[in-house]
Amino acid sequence: MSAALEAHLASGHTTVCHAWRITRRDGVTFAFTDHDGDLVIEGQVFRADSGLSANAIAQSTGLSVDNTEAIGALSDAAIREDEIEQGRFDGAEVVSWLVNWADPAQNWVQFRGSIGELHRADGVFRAELRGLTEALNRPLGRVFQKPCTAVLGDRACGFDMGAPGYSVTLDVVESDAGRTFIWPALTGFEKGWFTRGRLDVLTGPAKGLWSMVKHDRIGKRGVRVIELWEPVRGDVGAGISVKLTAGCDKRAETCRVKFDNFLNFQGFPDLPGEDWVMAVPKSKGTNTGGSRR
Repeated sequence: MSAALEAHLASGHTTVCHAWRITRRDGVTFAFTDHDGDLVIEGQVFRADSGLSANAIAQSTGLSVDNTEAIGALSDAAIREDEIEQGRFDGAEVVSWLVNWADPAQNWVQFRGSIGELHRADGVFRAELRGLTEALNRPLGRVFQKPCTAVLGDRACGFDMGAPGYSVTLDVVESDAGRTFIWPALTGFEKGWFTRGRLDVLTGPAKGLWSMVKHDRIGKRGVRVIELWEPVRGDVGAGISVKLTAGCDKRAETCRVKFDNFLNFQGFPDLPGEDWVMAVPKSKGTNTGGSRR
């Protein structure tokens, strides 16, 4: 805290308010204040007409997660309900300042973290704000299992997702509630090629959204049907450009045959199954258990 702001707070007659900046993962930024007029902090305008307010911040000197809660009004000019539904604010970065509104240069970063759970109802949203130590709650370490633990295309996997034949960009022809997509045909891709892959929206209001592919099958009259696990929560009608990416079922055979990437396989295909643990002696001969391969 600056000496000027510290002296202002110690004076007993204060003119302070709060300001928040939300930065989504797609780079879009929102700035709000609970003051009755707009403020300029670090060259950015913090709007006063958002109706945003916050509860007290629970902070500690240990490694427990700092947390608070922000409440505000949903509006097209601020945070919209459809964008919350689309998940655009999930994990967004949040910075909160204590500001002397009479001299906004006197400000202090009071909280830094991310948005946790978001709820909205009756034109109001309620957002849980989690501190930086929230990242320490994530499990770390290697998981020993038969299937691959890598995400297709990540650093551990090492597969080049830009390789020809593993993705296709095309315009939507027919869509049912953003969950099922139908094309006349997808030549060059065998049935099931995109199962467990993903569909990314490239244009339109839902640009940037994506969902995992549940089924990739050939329907009646040879049409190609792509069904998603969760619908894309935005407009993905005819003419919207999307990208389909091949999927991986995490099996060693798929890694070797489909992607020719077995050297980077992150599973343990020779790991015995649970039935091996339950093996019992034989009355005749030796029960060696046989080869694990």
